[in-house]
Amino acid sequence: MKKNLLNNVLFAVIWLVSTTANAAVTLPSFFTDNMVLQQKSAVPFWGESNQKSITVIGSWDKKTYKATVVNGKWNVVLKTPVYGGPYTVTINDGEIKTLKNILIGEVWLCSGQSNMEMPLEGWGKIENYKDEIANANYPEIRLLQAEHVESTLPLNTLKVQHNGWNVCDSKNIADFSATAYFFARKIYKEKKIPIGLIHSSWGGTLIEAWTSLGALSTIHDFDTQIEAMKSESSRETLEKKYNADLALWEKHLANLDKGFQDEKAIWASANFDDAAWKTMKVPSFFDSNGLGNFDGIVWFRKKFTVSDNSKNFNLSYFADDDDVIWVNGNYIGQTKEYNVERHYIIPSEYLKKGENVIAVRVYDGAGNGGIYGEENIALKSDKEAISLAGDWKYNIGADSKDLPERPYLAQGQNRPSSIYNAMIAPLADYKIKGVIWYQGESNAERAYQYQKLFPLLINDWRTHFKDKNLPFFFVQLANYKQQKTEPGDSDWAELREAQFLTLKLPNTGMAVTTDIGNGEDIHPKNKQDVGDRLANIALAKVYNTKDEYSGPLYKSFKIENNTIVLDFDFNTNIKAKNGELKGFSIAGADQKFYWAEAKIVNEKVVVYTQSVPNPVSVRYNWADNPNGNLTNISGLPASSFRTDVWKGITQEKK
Repeated sequence: MKKNLLNNVLFAVIWLVSTTANAAVTLPSFFTDNMVLQQKSAVPFWGESNQKSITVIGSWDKKTYKATVVNGKWNVVLKTPVYGGPYTVTINDGEIKTLKNILIGEVWLCSGQSNMEMPLEGWGKIENYKDEIANANYPEIRLLQAEHVESTLPLNTLKVQHNGWNVCDSKNIADFSATAYFFARKIYKEKKIPIGLIHSSWGGTLIEAWTSLGALSTIHDFDTQIEAMKSESSRETLEKKYNADLALWEKHLANLDKGFQDEKAIWASANFDDAAWKTMKVPSFFDSNGLGNFDGIVWFRKKFTVSDNSKNFNLSYFADDDDVIWVNGNYIGQTKEYNVERHYIIPSEYLKKGENVIAVRVYDGAGNGGIYGEENIALKSDKEAISLAGDWKYNIGADSKDLPERPYLAQGQNRPSSIYNAMIAPLADYKIKGVIWYQGESNAERAYQYQKLFPLLINDWRTHFKDKNLPFFFVQLANYKQQKTEPGDSDWAELREAQFLTLKLPNTGMAVTTDIGNGEDIHPKNKQDVGDRLANIALAKVYNTKDEYSGPLYKSFKIENNTIVLDFDFNTNIKAKNGELKGFSIAGADQKFYWAEAKIVNEKVVVYTQSVPNPVSVRYNWADNPNGNLTNISGLPASSFRTDVWKGITQEKK
C-alpha cells in the first residue's frame, strides 16, 4: 500500500515537472525584447500555449490580464498608457516568460519597394553614410526588419531578421531602411516620443503584390493571375504560354546580340580584338557613364594578370538585370534577377600565369544597368587578390528599342497579393500609428491603372488594420532618366499624377521629391530629405505641429483670353525657387504642347505663350526628369500636374 502511494506521489511530481517544463509560451516573432507598443491604445497581444490558461502583466500598470487557451491559442488586449518606459511584459502559463526593455510610443509601418528598402550602407550607401551610421545612437528608436517572403495564402507568422526588435544604434542601423530611419529621427528629435519602425519592403515589387486578394478581386484586372494562383491547371496553362513567348523573345534577343556569332560568344574570346571599344569605370551603372537611359545588352571586357594559377579564384559583384561571365573564353556561369549579389568561382584550370581576360555580358530591361557593388571588386584566392576596379572595355550588343515588348508574367513575389500575404497580413493585429510608403517605379508602365490600385491598397490596409483613418503618407516619384528638351509624354509623370490624385483620400500626405532625385540613378542617395519630408507631414497631421509640410498643390484653372490662370492649395508666398518660373507647357485643342512663360499674380500662376493663341491646357513638370522650380513658403517643390484629361500613354495598359 505504502509502495503504491509512493509511486503515485512520484508520478504526480514527474508529471508536474514535465508539464511545467513543456509549458513555455510561444509568441509571434514581433513580440520580443526591445519592442515598441502603441501608446494610449487597446493593444492586442497573443500567442500559443499547451496549457489551459495564461496571465499577462505589463509593468506600466501591473494589471493582470487572463486568457483561456483555446485550441492552443490565446489572446488578450493590453491597455497602454502615454509614451514611456522601459517596461516589461510577463507571460505566465505555468512557466514565466518576461519580455524586457519595452517602450510605449508610436509604431510606424514602413513599406514599398527598393527606395524604401535602400539601406544606409550595403548596396545603398546613402549620402554621408559613414557619419550617419556612426551617429545613429537613438535608444528610444527601435527597429524590426521583415524578411523577404511571399506566399499564395495569408500567413499567421512574420519572418524577421536579428531575432526581432533591436535598439537603434550604429551596430544595428547600417542595413535598415534609410528613409524610415530619417523619418523616425526627425519625429523623435521634435517630440521625444519613442518610435518603433516595422520595415517590410521589397525592391522591384508591384503594388498589386502588396494588396490583399479580396481587394484585388473587386476590380477584376488580375482575375487571370488570381485564378492561376488558385488553380494548378490554370497556372500551368498561363506559364506554358509565357514560357513559349519568352523563348521566342530571347531567341530574337540572341539573334540581335552582336556579341554572338553562330551561337558562339565571340566577344568573350580571349583573343578577340576590343581595341575599338570604349572604356567605362567599373563598378558603376552604365546609365551614368555615357549610355543615358539605355536598356539592352552591354558587353564588358578586362585584362588582368595572374601570378599563381594553382588556386581557384572567387568573384562577387552585383549586376542589373541578368549577367553571363566568361574567363579566357570559358563559360563560368550566369545569374538572372537584379539586386542579387553574384558569387562565381573561377577554376584554376581556366587561368594561366600572366595575362587573362574576363568578359561579362549584362542584360538590362529597365532602369539602371551595369556591374556595380563594392568599390574594391576583385578576384580573390587563398594567395592573392586581383583588383578589377577601374577601366573596362565595353560595347553594346543589342538595344531593346529593336525588340518587341518582352513577355511578362507575374511570378514569385510579384504575383497578386503574394507579398501582402506573407509580409503584411501577419501584422494586421499589431497596433500601429500609421504607414509610410515609397513605391511606384515598378508600376510606371501601368501608371493610369495606379489611379485605382493605390487608393485600393490604402483602403485595403485600413480595413485589415481596423482603422479607417489610419495615417498613410507616401513619397511621390523623384526625377529620373534623361531630361528632354521639348515637352512630351511621360509614364513617370502619369504615375506621379496617380499619386497626387490619391491625396483625395482622407488622412494621406505626399512628399514631393522631384528636386532631390538623380537623373542617372533610380536610387537617389539623398534619403535624409526624403525621411524629413515624410516626418514633416506626420508632425503636422498627426502630432499637431505648425511645420510647413507641402509645396503648392494644383487646385483649379481658368482660361482668360490667351492665358491660363492656375490656382493652388498651399499657395502662401508662392514663388519661383530660383530665377524665373520654369517647367510649364501649354497646348491648344490640337494637344501639342509648347514651353510657356509663367508669372505669379496675386498668389496665382498665369501661363502663356505666343505659340498657342487659344490655350486649352497647361502641364507642369510633366516629364520623367523635370526641372520646374515652383515653390512656396515651405521651400518644398510643387507637385507635377496637368489641367487636361487627355488620353495618356499608359491608359490602355493593364
